[in-house]
Amino acid sequence: MNIHEYQGKDILREYGVNVPNGHVAYTADEAVEAAKKLDSAVTVVKAQIHAGGRGKAGGVKIAKNLDEVRTYAEEILGKTLVTHQTGPEGKEVKRLLIEEGSDIQKEYYIGVVLDRSTSRVVMMASEEGGTEIEEVAKETPEKIFREVIDPVVGLAGYQARRLAFNINIPDELIGKAAKFMVKLYEAFVDKDCSIAEINPLVTTGDGEVLALDAKLNFDENAMYRQKDIQELRDLDEEDEKEIEASKYDLSYISLDGNIGCMVNGAGLAMSTMDIIKYTGGEPANFLDVGGGATAEKVTEAFKIILSDSNVKGIFVNIFGGIMKCDVIAEGVVEATKQVGLEIPLVVRLEGTNVEQGKKILEESGLNITSASSMADGAEKIVSSVK
Repeated sequence: MNIHEYQGKDILREYGVNVPNGHVAYTADEAVEAAKKLDSAVTVVKAQIHAGGRGKAGGVKIAKNLDEVRTYAEEILGKTLVTHQTGPEGKEVKRLLIEEGSDIQKEYYIGVVLDRSTSRVVMMASEEGGTEIEEVAKETPEKIFREVIDPVVGLAGYQARRLAFNINIPDELIGKAAKFMVKLYEAFVDKDCSIAEINPLVTTGDGEVLALDAKLNFDENAMYRQKDIQELRDLDEEDEKEIEASKYDLSYISLDGNIGCMVNGAGLAMSTMDIIKYTGGEPANFLDVGGGATAEKVTEAFKIILSDSNVKGIFVNIFGGIMKCDVIAEGVVEATKQVGLEIPLVVRLEGTNVEQGKKILEESGLNITSASSMADGAEKIVSSVK
């Protein structure tokens, strides 16, 4: 789950992480009022969307007076920003962060992530702040430093200071930088974050270390114990089909192809998309019905897939372990009847009760093509769509 920059900064502020003062605004009038409250020599007007690269897309402006605040607010609100993270369709700006300016001396990068290879949280830091960390990793990987954090001890003071020294924080600010890192880690753990990224972290002319930007993502599986975070969800920033899928505990991600995929298990979903691509087709989505799918879930999954007008065929690829193939088959038949399916449907079943499942499909009298294997299914659906 993602949240906006201003919301992330509010959370960090609660943990004692130093961030600039700022207010959210939904109109140009609110932007001007926010700027008056800040009473800063310069004011930053920042578009709030769930994507990076806003500055390059014209979503961040520096205003020197209230007239400029209004002008920039009117210019950005309602604008569709296209960045490397939004895709060509972009995202419409519906809210702004109005923030006080900072006397920036140097920009750095700090990020906290879960390293799945070690099952530990890792804090990364670099003196190449203000640029994409992926570019730094590609061009100058030696400038990225890492500290693996013991979950029992937490981020130790010596680890934070070592990172600060490694990225060349000025000596007189090492203590503040280390405190910043420790507080950032505490927020990451307490709020069940999946990523906490500060880019840039800056040192200022008045001797401060603060987060000029903040990106916090959260583990959706932990939202049951993070009710305050769940309330920050902005549905305007999410795909309608993904929102609908979440209501039925379905994992759904829209893609650009024309073959709808319905599978059980994330690994099988990835393999299914791969083999469709290998066979010459293009997947339209990633849809995982999970291990406990019911006929109702399968029906809703079909409806969500078909709500994408680009879908010209559906490939159902199920491996029944905990999930029984006959239950899936019943769901497929029921869904096909309910939605009045008119596009090609290929079903591959394997595993528990597979023969019963195949029999249900065969006796349904519906236009459902059975596949003997995943490769056979991919070839059949790609051929049917073409």
